[in-house]
Amino acid sequence: MKFSVIEVHNHQTKKLFIHLPWRIYPPQADHYWVPPIISEEWKLLDPATNPFYQHADVSLFLALDEKRQPVGRIAAIVNHQHLKFHQEKIGFFGFFESINSPEAAQLLLDTARHYLQSKGMTAMRGPMNFSINDTCGLLIEGFDSPPTFLMTYNPSYYPELFEKCGLAKLKDLYAYYMNPDTVNLPQKINRITERIQSRNEITVRHPDMKNLDREVKIIQEIYNRAWEDNWGALPMTDAEIQFMLKGLKPLLVPEFLLIAEVGGQPTGFSLTLPDYNQAIKKMNGRLWPFGFFRFLLEKRKIKKLRMITMGVVKEFRKRGIDVIFYLESIKQAQRLGYREAELSWVLEDNDLMNRTIQSLGARIYKKYRIYQKVI
Repeated sequence: MKFSVIEVHNHQTKKLFIHLPWRIYPPQADHYWVPPIISEEWKLLDPATNPFYQHADVSLFLALDEKRQPVGRIAAIVNHQHLKFHQEKIGFFGFFESINSPEAAQLLLDTARHYLQSKGMTAMRGPMNFSINDTCGLLIEGFDSPPTFLMTYNPSYYPELFEKCGLAKLKDLYAYYMNPDTVNLPQKINRITERIQSRNEITVRHPDMKNLDREVKIIQEIYNRAWEDNWGALPMTDAEIQFMLKGLKPLLVPEFLLIAEVGGQPTGFSLTLPDYNQAIKKMNGRLWPFGFFRFLLEKRKIKKLRMITMGVVKEFRKRGIDVIFYLESIKQAQRLGYREAELSWVLEDNDLMNRTIQSLGARIYKKYRIYQKVI
């Protein structure tokens, strides 16, 4: 079969781009895929709405079959923020979907490669939707369960397609599984935690939800400082933080947003959310007219959490702040009746964090991969 590629250039072609996953993952055939909320996808891909476009060039492409039906998609991304921060000419690809066809996949990846070459890039990295601060990585292990909230999912044939198209592993990302009920928190651990806090003047608090804008500025400062030396890390702009907050604010559970301070100075934060995918899946991409009410009904049944992010600024690491975050989150999970938790994602070579998580009894149950190709 012969395939062709067109660039997304109007409302109709963008609609095909957004709706394509329903052709790749028919709900009746794929029990694990969680359909994205269509209205949110429109916002994400709208240059007038998403502040990522303020510092990036993005082109979207569709692969068509001989009947002019869409069979694949890809985004080619030049993130000028990344170029400036890392001083490397790396371009990105994301939002990849394709039927199980090496020819279609190769055509899509070649199209993204040519676009990035035309912009002066020397390598192509991904998948990232749009950056490392968004959803990223290709699932390579752990196809036997649904993805958790804000984690990616793809068919098991994607890794082979990528390798056939000349993409090579750059980094793996780990997702850990934990049952909070199996984590024993004896009085000894509580005493150790109290000793760590007392010795280092550490206080851990929940956010003031009435002054959330102020709290977000604190979190943004911690985030940009705590991750500045991490592989691939990228500071978030004020506009990006606000865009993210607008989407997450209704979903926050104050008990699972922790801010650490040492002598009154903010030094770290941890964010855990319920696995809203369990409710979103029931909506099949539709928020209105009935999807929202279905979401409200289903979210009461959620018994799984995802610890999305946890960071401590460099000067205050190895003081036990990360351990306090984990233990406090586990205690809250036990108190509120959650039965499962995912801690994700963690870089494969982040030895300190991997050791700490494993010491709490968590196990790696999913792996994701970032690929790269010299162009």
